[in-house]
Amino acid sequence: MRITIRAGRVIDPANGVDRVQDLHIAEGRIFALGAAPDGFSADQIISAEARIVCPGLVDLCARLREPGAEHKATIASETAAAASAGITSLCCPPDTHPAIDTPAVAELIHQRAEHAGQARVYTLGALTKGLAGTHLSEMISLKEAGCVGLSNGLQPISNTQVMRRAMEYAATHGLTVFLHAEDAWLRNRGCAHEGAVSTRLGLPGIPESAETAAVARDLILIEQTGVRAHFAHLSSARAAQMVGRAQHDGLPVSADVSAHHLHLTEMDVSDFNSDCHVIPPLRTMRDRDGLRKGLAAGVISAVCSDHQPHDADAKLSPFMTTAPGISALETLLPLTLHLVNEGVLSLSEALARLTHLPAQILGIDAGSLAVGKIADICIFDPDHYWTFDKTHMQSRGKNSPFTGWEFKGRVTHTLLGGRLVYALQPCSR
Repeated sequence: MRITIRAGRVIDPANGVDRVQDLHIAEGRIFALGAAPDGFSADQIISAEARIVCPGLVDLCARLREPGAEHKATIASETAAAASAGITSLCCPPDTHPAIDTPAVAELIHQRAEHAGQARVYTLGALTKGLAGTHLSEMISLKEAGCVGLSNGLQPISNTQVMRRAMEYAATHGLTVFLHAEDAWLRNRGCAHEGAVSTRLGLPGIPESAETAAVARDLILIEQTGVRAHFAHLSSARAAQMVGRAQHDGLPVSADVSAHHLHLTEMDVSDFNSDCHVIPPLRTMRDRDGLRKGLAAGVISAVCSDHQPHDADAKLSPFMTTAPGISALETLLPLTLHLVNEGVLSLSEALARLTHLPAQILGIDAGSLAVGKIADICIFDPDHYWTFDKTHMQSRGKNSPFTGWEFKGRVTHTLLGGRLVYALQPCSR
């Protein structure tokens, strides 16, 4: 099908494009920008007047719960939720059940995502077998199976020698290591940021040093091994500063932050709101502002959802025993646009951190509207005010602390490979 997206404000940060123009699609790819080429006749016209047309969003961290936890969500349900949020590419961490430590599990996820046809799903292979932190995985086999990097998920590798060998092996084969920076001993059994709020509530705390000590160790090993490394979902201002210093010194490191860490703080836990139970924990206002500063400066180059859908029962226990995580696909774009409204980022900078910059981290061909590129496209209305209601979420997981928040900016259309996979129904406005 040939499609023309008419009169939208096309913003493509990867190529420095920001102007009102038509965009033409043929055979699943960007065919032309501006005037239609001679002989081009559209089978479908999508009016995008007063709307933003940008590359499909790229999410660096989304747990789809399949295989192993289909009672929480499935690849089909969560990629449909991603499409409704303008996300066309997402990356699945290796902590499925079983873990992505064999080619068979990676291939299963890829096949089911392709069958669902709502978004492109990329996988991270396990850094160690079973994520146990003791024996290295078969990294070459995982790479050949399509894994775009390696990670140990949320399971820290306490043995520094194992981490060093894993980095050396990954570096040898040109694989990026995705790191969840956490010292297991310092975290202990904490469930909230160690500070005044956790003390008042009687909750065991996770100190900032649990993150910064792990970042320091990993940066030393990165320097020694030369591996390309990415720090996932940083939560403290100090850790962002450390990564920024390492980048200044020339280390091949990057970092991302979850959208909720840019808006929520430990104060949101003060009424034992289990929807705010996340790992790493929500920290202080100073940390939140420090993360925003790192994002604006480019030290943190991507915003991710850190999507973790749960069944309702997982959030009904006392705070300490609830399952951590937020169902966050559908708030990724609106929370990032909220940073634009607050003056933290320009619109182009915000979209860059959701499109071509995370695509660069994954090493995938996405996040661009250049002629010839695959037509993965997000169209949103930047002036659409709407109130977030978890009962209307597309994701099977309804665990979100943002119910009742008013957002400005809503996805109206999502195209995947030139195929319309989502259109906002008029009654939803």
